[in-house]
Amino acid sequence: MIKPGKTLSAAVILAAMLVALSGCQKKEGPVERAGKQVDQAAEKVGQEVEKAGEKIQDAAQGDKK
Repeated sequence: MIKPGKTLSAAVILAAMLVALSGCQKKEGPVERAGKQVDQAAEKVGQEVEKAGEKIQDAAQGDKK
């Protein structure tokens, strides 16, 4: 049978480990920030290309009418 003291000890140790691990998380460095900026720029370019494609399609449909 599991003793209440061992269960409590295990819970305390687990909680301490979780707190320690969350404190070890590294902050975002310059490479990560640059990567996010590149991702955002690529997304914006993709949106602009999509808009341009829609305009070309609209223009092509206008010529067919």
